[in-house]
Amino acid sequence: MSEVTQNDNAAEVDTSEDVQLVAELSRSYEQMTEQLGRVIVGQSYVIEQVLISLFCRGHVLLVGVPGLAKTLLISTVARALDLSFKRIQFTPDLMPSDITGTDVLEENRSTGKREFRFVQGPLFTNMVLADEINRTPPKTQAALLEAMQEHHVTIGDETYHLPEPFFVMATQNPIEQEGTYPLPEAQLDRFMFNVIVDYPSADEESLIIKQVTGTYEGEVETVLSGEDVARLQGIVHRVPAADHVIDYARDLARISRPAAENAPDFVQEMVAWGAGPRAGIYLILAAKARAILHGRYHATTEDVTAVALPVMRHRIFTTFNAEAAGVTSDDVVRMLVEHVQPQESVSV
Repeated sequence: MSEVTQNDNAAEVDTSEDVQLVAELSRSYEQMTEQLGRVIVGQSYVIEQVLISLFCRGHVLLVGVPGLAKTLLISTVARALDLSFKRIQFTPDLMPSDITGTDVLEENRSTGKREFRFVQGPLFTNMVLADEINRTPPKTQAALLEAMQEHHVTIGDETYHLPEPFFVMATQNPIEQEGTYPLPEAQLDRFMFNVIVDYPSADEESLIIKQVTGTYEGEVETVLSGEDVARLQGIVHRVPAADHVIDYARDLARISRPAAENAPDFVQEMVAWGAGPRAGIYLILAAKARAILHGRYHATTEDVTAVALPVMRHRIFTTFNAEAAGVTSDDVVRMLVEHVQPQESVSV
């Protein structure tokens, strides 16, 4: 890539250095996939979405029935990236201070005075697994909001910054709803991706059974350090995306809103609330990351289409009539992709 055309909102870059970084990130993606394949059978789509969000500084919500290796996948990613990792098992009695940390009153032996000392909670790590996040009440769920958005927590009048890079990977069981607390829309919107973890194929399931009931132990080698991840994250924002690609992402988000002037009939009938501005932002960021993970130097409309489901499925809320007819947000996103046709690129 000797020359690239930058959009008005793109930063000036050192092209030769960025080409080298893109090649390095693409190689790292292949190495990560190979390392994860030693432990995780199949789930290549899920692995790609998790790594895309990671290099976009985004958070991921993994939705799937028990036993699909959601927890194992996240912990294995942390090992392959040499990142600190902590798991929080969300339960109905979990309190906000249990995850953020709290001030503890201690006696200073040298002065005899009592002083408060902040004890860090499990959020103070690079990668947090919020296991079964919908099992805890909204009060504790909301404690994650500041950390996910600002990468710091506030206790009293003190603000404590979290280590970088920082990611929240949450899991959720879609079939067991008794005694659960659905995530509010504001918190769902903080997750870049909502990834559906599906059942393995017959051959993959046979291999899983063989490995788990045998003596096989997958060894995972470190591919990248935390410093490498932070350095490679910077390249994602500098990947060029043409104006027609940005317009395509914008149109996908805007046309999902029933109040939009050009909203199609199926949106007005089936959608109660459409996607907000974060949808367009994450569509482009994810498209850029997907492009360079596959060794390309610019994002395309095909990249936007490929990430439309995980970006938009949790940002579109269907009406009662749609639910009664069995229409899901995934169905609406697929109809949007078919309805919105990307404009042709304009050569200058």
